[in-house]
Amino acid sequence: MPRSLQWCHEQLILMHAHANVGHLGGNLSCLDALYHAFAQLQPQDRFILSKGHSAGALYVVLAAYDVIPSDSLSTFHRDDTKLPGHPPANSIDAIPFATGSLGHGLSLAAGFALSQRMRGTTAHTICLTSDGEWQEGSTWEALIFLCHHQLSNLTILIDNNGWQGFGATQHVASMHDLPDKLRAFPLQLMSCDGHDSAAIVAALQTPATAPRCIVLNTMKGRGLPELADTLQSHYLPPTPLHVSHALNYLHGGQ
Repeated sequence: MPRSLQWCHEQLILMHAHANVGHLGGNLSCLDALYHAFAQLQPQDRFILSKGHSAGALYVVLAAYDVIPSDSLSTFHRDDTKLPGHPPANSIDAIPFATGSLGHGLSLAAGFALSQRMRGTTAHTICLTSDGEWQEGSTWEALIFLCHHQLSNLTILIDNNGWQGFGATQHVASMHDLPDKLRAFPLQLMSCDGHDSAAIVAALQTPATAPRCIVLNTMKGRGLPELADTLQSHYLPPTPLHVSHALNYLHGGQ
């Protein structure tokens, strides 16, 4: 049995505090979906984290599922670590590509999905993108490609937390209702609360009749009382006070 989602939340917060690094907000917004996505994976399946700055969330989920040792989390962001701030290349079998230059993960996922179809396998590929990545032309090119080939063995997850590196997504380069634009494509499009475990699992388990896209409505920095839904959660390392309040929140405090 994997370790719990709450364990992942605790480890993610402590890991970032120990390393004294930021990007915790975007890690927390996608952690719930990432955790449940891994529960759906079969041995032949692939997961690609396109929003590579959320590598911390990926590492704690890999540890929760015993893909990597849990004690390796203490090396996060350290010299000579196998767990750097963005997913590494050629270090962990469950991480097929180094990612983090945003806008490339969906193209890689589409290539995987097409190759698996050509091989006649039943393998499935899941790709987690940020909402800000949909400002990238390469992401839309990948979408055109995967819809043209009707890659129903591919699931796209969009962490729709409303923030990116320079501010609110709608203020930096508004996409004026991303789900509405996605409806123009032959996708199996769904939206759900990205922090509701039952809703996430139901969406992931819906039989795929076309390329599947799940828009996860999330909160950046959820669980960090002082930093939730702020730009600061993108950059600031958690302080001891942030950690104390976050752990209290996780354990049912106010």
